[in-house]
Amino acid sequence: MSQCDGDWEHEYGVRIETLDNPGWSVKIDLADTELDHLDFETDIVETSDNDWYVYKVKNKQYFGAGDLNKLGFILEKFKELVESNKK
Repeated sequence: MSQCDGDWEHEYGVRIETLDNPGWSVKIDLADTELDHLDFETDIVETSDNDWYVYKVKNKQYFGAGDLNKLGFILEKFKELVESNKK
């Protein structure tokens, strides 16, 4: 909410899309935010073809992907990232 200042949301944003394997993809721009300095990558966690997820921050963008049941989980990981990096 703090990023919606009349400018940020016109250049950056949030994208939630479906994947063809099937699953979810979430991309959230971090440029010009308190998180734009972060950079990390997690290994993919794959219990089975239908139980997997991965998330990372690279090039000022949060990216998460997972199976059909992981959309809430991927968004929760982003929320944790924001809360743990509040200034």
